[in-house]
Amino acid sequence: MTANDPNSVIAPGDFKYVCALLKDEAAIVLEEGKEYLVETRLGPLAKNSGFASLADLVAELRFHAPVKLVKKVVDAMTTNETSFYRDAYPFKALQTTILPELMASRAETRALNIWSAACSTGQEPYSLVMMMKDHFPQLINWHNYILATDLCTEVLEKAKSGLFRQIEVNRGLPAPLLMKHFSKVSGEWYIKEELRKQIDFREMNLATPWPPIPQMDLVLLRNVMIYFNNDTKRSILERVAKLLRPDGYLMLGASETTWGVEDSFERVMVGTTTLFKRKKTA
Repeated sequence: MTANDPNSVIAPGDFKYVCALLKDEAAIVLEEGKEYLVETRLGPLAKNSGFASLADLVAELRFHAPVKLVKKVVDAMTTNETSFYRDAYPFKALQTTILPELMASRAETRALNIWSAACSTGQEPYSLVMMMKDHFPQLINWHNYILATDLCTEVLEKAKSGLFRQIEVNRGLPAPLLMKHFSKVSGEWYIKEELRKQIDFREMNLATPWPPIPQMDLVLLRNVMIYFNNDTKRSILERVAKLLRPDGYLMLGASETTWGVEDSFERVMVGTTTLFKRKKTA
């Protein structure tokens, strides 16, 4: 099916159904006018799943709602844009200020807990472990736990594999770091095992009840809150506040904020990067 294929065009009623499904399953809010997004993402899924049209796929969802198909639809509609060292400045803030500060305050316990939420195909947590190895070699003797989670099964499996195409490593990854931390395998790049095994990749839906998560020193929740309504944002931020240690940091995307959503955080500027900490209680 192509964009001009009548079988890939979604009817108004089917579009409303898909919007409701995404909201119920993943708290993703899809606005009117995004029909093209559904068509371009679910059209290929319909074809690959053996349906004659997008309408047939939606009909199967409506009347049978097979769990595997629902999961495939949610995965297909999830945005997984990412790159190594994305936006650069947040990683500079982590390197120059945040990690040194946390390490100083954790010198006695010699342990750090970091969570990369909505990690997509893994570039963010891998960028983090590369930075930690290159600039903070003393951490090799610490007890560090790096959790990386995502809703989408397919991208999470790719993240776990540690295998990236040339076009993916070209996005944000300097050549010296590529040569230092990756091995070339059949035209693709495989991150070294010593880095890959440092990350605990798990499937997780931020909008549903969370599994047990340890207290965190740093939470990276970047460029995902924009897809939720205010009630879902508030629920997520309330839970983050409970698991973030009193002097820990929350990092959101550049266009995201806790202001007007959840008042238990205060803004902290590190250069041009905005972070958030829990407000101190009297």
